[in-house]
Amino acid sequence: MEHLLIIRFSALGDVAMTVPVVYSLARQYPELRITVLSKDFMQPLFSRLPSNVHFIGVNLKKEYAGLKGLNRLFRRICEEQITAVADLHDVLRTQYLRFRFRMKGIPTAHIRKERNGRKQLTRRKNKKLVPQKTSFRKYTDVLAASGYPVETDFRSLFGDGRGDLSLLPFTEKKDDAIWIGIAPFAAHKGKIYPLEQMERIIARLSEYPAIHIFLFGADGSEQQLLHDWHQRYPHTTAVPDKRLTLDKELILISHLDVMLSMDSANMHLASLVATPVVSIWGATHPYAGFAGWNQPAENQLQAELPCRPCSIFGNRPCFRKDYACLHRIKTEEILDKLNHIAHFRPAP
Repeated sequence: MEHLLIIRFSALGDVAMTVPVVYSLARQYPELRITVLSKDFMQPLFSRLPSNVHFIGVNLKKEYAGLKGLNRLFRRICEEQITAVADLHDVLRTQYLRFRFRMKGIPTAHIRKERNGRKQLTRRKNKKLVPQKTSFRKYTDVLAASGYPVETDFRSLFGDGRGDLSLLPFTEKKDDAIWIGIAPFAAHKGKIYPLEQMERIIARLSEYPAIHIFLFGADGSEQQLLHDWHQRYPHTTAVPDKRLTLDKELILISHLDVMLSMDSANMHLASLVATPVVSIWGATHPYAGFAGWNQPAENQLQAELPCRPCSIFGNRPCFRKDYACLHRIKTEEILDKLNHIAHFRPAP
């Protein structure tokens, strides 16, 4: 039996973007055995895929750290009788693993990051505002190079339905209730909408009795701020306080009427369960290829500035020093877009 190994470590959002492609591959090649190799906590993203998809989760900071760890990992994977390798990451770790597989005569293919196009998109002078290949397209290119051309036909991890809400510590959603998710954080400052402006949005939404707001974020300082907002505004839940697993967060997100998110992982998680996303783009731009799966362009909010985008990942300091790309997106514009999707008029 042919057995394809797909490798993608990296951040949650990047790995989430592999799901529509891996799902489509599994559906279109039911006789192909597929093993996804990623960080161990990513497993819930793949647990609902077709039965020919298997997942190997690893901890690259402990058991498989360093060169010795990679050699140990390679020996473990070789026990799976891999016949081809698709590297969707192309970093030093995966390059080394590819090398080891090639030495055994196993064919490999890897992602082309097309850095020149990215540089032209983000440079300050003579910028070329041209859409780059999406990550989804780049992933399918790798699969095609591996001998498995794919047409992506993914809808949701829950098919045409939603997750089982009875598994969560929330009351059942009433028919007239509007559930809005807000994920105000991202890995870098260039992607975070000003928190004082975000708080104004939460304050406005909390005035509607029919609306319940779920605030998403990580442990630590993010959780503390979300908890403070929960204490300050009615009809809100700080999701980190509930200690949900990733699998249960996906169930909750599948029941939202809309998610408000930065260019961050929650945009991609919502996309995987067919929840509409209003996304905010500052230093980054959808043209870089990282927009959510099946999310329409009209729901991507951004300020038109000649300096945008200045970064692919939002990690470059703002040369203007004012992050105008984020501050100029008006709260009313965001509320209007949320209202257009979730229909919570009349105003209180």
